[in-house]
Amino acid sequence: MFIIKNGKIILPDEILEGFDLVVENGKIIDICEERQGKHPAATIIDAKGNYVSPGFIDLHVHGGGEGDFLDGTMEDIEAILRMHTFHGTTGIYPTTLACEDEEVFNSIDLLEGINKEDNNYAEILGIHLEGPYLCMAQRGAQDPKYIKTPKKEEYTKTLDYCSSIKRVTFAPELEGGIELADELKRREVLGSIGHSDAEYEQVLEAFEHGVSHVTHLYSGMQGVHRVKGFRKLGVVESSYLIDDMTVEVIADGCHLPIELLKLIYKIKGPDKIALVTDAMRAAGREEGESILGSKENGQKVILKDGVAFMPDFEAFAGSIATMDRLVRNMYKGVQVPLFNAVKMAALTPARIMGCEDRKGSLEKGKDADILIFDENINIKYVMVRGKEFSKEV
Repeated sequence: MFIIKNGKIILPDEILEGFDLVVENGKIIDICEERQGKHPAATIIDAKGNYVSPGFIDLHVHGGGEGDFLDGTMEDIEAILRMHTFHGTTGIYPTTLACEDEEVFNSIDLLEGINKEDNNYAEILGIHLEGPYLCMAQRGAQDPKYIKTPKKEEYTKTLDYCSSIKRVTFAPELEGGIELADELKRREVLGSIGHSDAEYEQVLEAFEHGVSHVTHLYSGMQGVHRVKGFRKLGVVESSYLIDDMTVEVIADGCHLPIELLKLIYKIKGPDKIALVTDAMRAAGREEGESILGSKENGQKVILKDGVAFMPDFEAFAGSIATMDRLVRNMYKGVQVPLFNAVKMAALTPARIMGCEDRKGSLEKGKDADILIFDENINIKYVMVRGKEFSKEV
C-alpha cells in the first residue's frame, strides 16, 4: 500500500488540495481527506506540494532513447519505454511506419513478448500501424517505396497476425479505403485518417464507416484548397465540422505553433484532442543527426531547433518531443487550465482508445498510473500500475 500526501491532485475537471491518494495492489483504492495515523504499514510518499497527476498516454510514438520500435531488438524497445516513462508516459501505443512487412511482424513479435507483470515501464496498450496505405502526395517523411494501395489479402494478413493492433492510420480516399475502414470497424480497430488528401465528402464517408480519428492534425494533409475555382474542404476543416471526430496534435511548438494550437483547442476542446509525441528515436535530444525508421532501412534526418528535419530542411522528419513537453506547452504556452492540459494527455487518449475504464484519470478502481510534477511539468516521480519507476520527489 502507498499513500501519496501533500499533493495537489489533478482530476478531470478540478484540482484537489488537502486530500490523500491511496494505492493498493496496483489500483487506486481511495482519494480521501488527509488521515494521519491510518494504515501504519503503508509507504508514505510526500508530494511536497507538487501536482499529483494521472500518467500520460501516448497514442503515437515511433521511438526514443536512441531506439525505434522497428529496430528489431528487445534492448531498443526497453530503451524507448524507459526514456518515455521517465518523461511521464505510463501507457504507450508503439507505432510503425511504411516499411517491409517483415520489420512490422518482427516488431509485433517482440512487443507481444514483453511480460507486463515484470515490466515497470510504460504499459504497452496496443500497436498503431501508420501506413502503408497512405497518399503519396502527403507521405511526408514516409519512405515512398513502401507506400501501397489497400488490398484485402494484404491487410487481412497483417490484422490476422495478432490481436494487439488497435489502430491503423490510412488515407481513406484511396481505392479500397472504405473497404479497409469496414474491416477495421468489424475488428474493433480504430481507423484514423492520416497522410491523406481526402476532401469533406470522403472524410464524412469514412467517418460514417467508423473512422473517427485524425492522425497528427495539419501534418500530412491538406486544408481548404481550390479545384477549378471552387473551394474544397480538406481533412483539417472536415475534422472541425464533424463534431464527434477526435484529433491528435503534436504540441511541440514546432509542428504546430502556439497560435494554431489555440485555434484547435478553441474549436475542438479538451475532450476531442489527444496530445501525441509522434516521437522518433532521437526524442529527448536537441541537436545532431539521427535515423527515421529502423537502423537498417531508415532515412537520415537532422535535429535542429527542437524538431527533426529531412536533410534538405524542406520538411519535418519527425518529432523529438516527450509528453511532459507537450503538457507544458499547452499549459504555459496555450494557457489552458492545467487539468485540461493533463486531460488531453491522459483521459482523452484513454477514451479514444476505449481503455478509460482503467486508465486516464485518478479514480477509485483504476490502475495506479501516477505522476508527481512541479509547476513547470518537471517530472519528479512515476508510478506504473502501482510499481514505482522513480522514487525521488
